[in-house]
Amino acid sequence: MNIQENVSLKPYNTFGLEATARYFVEVSTVDELKNALQNPAFHAVEKLFLGGGSNLLLTKNYEGLVVKIALKGKEKIFEDENHVLIQAGAGEIWHQFVMFCVENHYAGIENLSLIPGTVGAAPMQNIGAYGVEIKDIFHELQALNLETLEIETFTLADCQFGYRESVFKHTLKGKYVIVSVTFRLHKVPTFKTAYGDIQKTLAEMNVTELSIKAISDAVIAIRKSKLPDPAEIGNSGSFFKNPEISLTQYKTLIESFPTLPSYPINETTVKVPAGWLIEQAGWKGFRDGQIGVHAKQALVLVNYGGGNGNEIKKLAEKVQQSVLDKFGIKLSPEVNYI
Repeated sequence: MNIQENVSLKPYNTFGLEATARYFVEVSTVDELKNALQNPAFHAVEKLFLGGGSNLLLTKNYEGLVVKIALKGKEKIFEDENHVLIQAGAGEIWHQFVMFCVENHYAGIENLSLIPGTVGAAPMQNIGAYGVEIKDIFHELQALNLETLEIETFTLADCQFGYRESVFKHTLKGKYVIVSVTFRLHKVPTFKTAYGDIQKTLAEMNVTELSIKAISDAVIAIRKSKLPDPAEIGNSGSFFKNPEISLTQYKTLIESFPTLPSYPINETTVKVPAGWLIEQAGWKGFRDGQIGVHAKQALVLVNYGGGNGNEIKKLAEKVQQSVLDKFGIKLSPEVNYI
């Protein structure tokens, strides 16, 4: 384990933003993680734990210790005639893990193909796409208690999952580091194709017999058609959450905006697409120097190269105010500002 000083974080965030970590270490085992945290030189130093850096907006240099979580490994720990439990290290690349499951015919995760980030970061915000969320396939996770340095297990109920939410973003924020996650996957698939353009894309791909690979391929095709590759244009995927509003507010809004889409949450609440709101507010394709709003998906803020985090933050705030003024809806960022 090698603790470095003054390390560029540009390779470690998908926005491609330049910032420097005062101290930096990459850990590939739980013991290395514990050793880094027990180092007397860093007891009083602020710490930032990094996965894939896909949910991060760096607005300044980081004066503390950045710990890159690189715990790898995949293991089948249980199997019966209907299900398998697969445990994966927190540092596993999420999309690679999804492909591993698809290739082994483990169903339930295929709709989450091509989401950036790592396995360990996935449950923190209950990632989701195309009608599936982490909570739907989650079994348990193991996390290191930063105070006791003991490994603790969290069940589905313990995690308190909500829409892009978990206990690790609220009451337990900054108190644990996820080291592995166990997923409960199905041997007999239940296909979810009703959300978004999946059915349309399957038809365009001339798919006549559904399979988890076909759905994964369709999701990948959709995401590639709408979302920029971070390797080419810096971004964090969806920058804002899709807001949930009351049915009463929605009914009022459609009097002025009759094409406003919605997805029922329950009898009193609906979800509306943030991308649609941002586009209607006139931001789609907006560019200011080296930052902007993506031309194909208004939900994505981008760094064309050379932009900085504060510029993107200010743009996000302008988008939020514009949507609030036009629709009376407050957008909340998915990304974490550092």
